[in-house]
Amino acid sequence: MGVGKIGVPDAILLKPGPLTDEERAIMRRHPQLGENILSGIRFLEGATKIVCAHQERWDGTGYPRGLLGEETSLAARIFAVADVWDALRSDRPYRAAWPEGKVREHIRSLTGAHFNPAAVEVFLKSHG
Repeated sequence: MGVGKIGVPDAILLKPGPLTDEERAIMRRHPQLGENILSGIRFLEGATKIVCAHQERWDGTGYPRGLLGEETSLAARIFAVADVWDALRSDRPYRAAWPEGKVREHIRSLTGAHFNPAAVEVFLKSHG
C-alpha cells in the first residue's frame, strides 16, 4: 500500500466492488496525502516528489496536477509503471491478482497515453 493511502478510509480501500464518484475523489487524494506525510523528512525529499506525481499520466490526464509528459520526473514516470505492475500482480478485495503476461500486455497497451514509452521499455526489460 502506498504511503498516501494511510489517509484513505479502510471502507474505501477494502471495498469489494466499484467505488462511487465520492469514494473515487477521496482515493484520488492519496498522492497529495503521501506528499504531506513525507514532507519535512529531509532524507525523503526526493521521494516526496515521486509519491505526489506517480498518478500523473504521460498524456496529461492524470492527477493530482494533470502534468504532461516530461513535466513529471523520470523517477515518477518509472514509478508509475511499477505501481500499476504491483497493483495488478497483487490480490485486491475486488479482484484476484492478474498473471504476469496479462499485466505486461496491459501496460504495453497504455504506452504513450498512461505511460512514458521509455519508462515502459526499461521497466519491462528489467522484469523479464
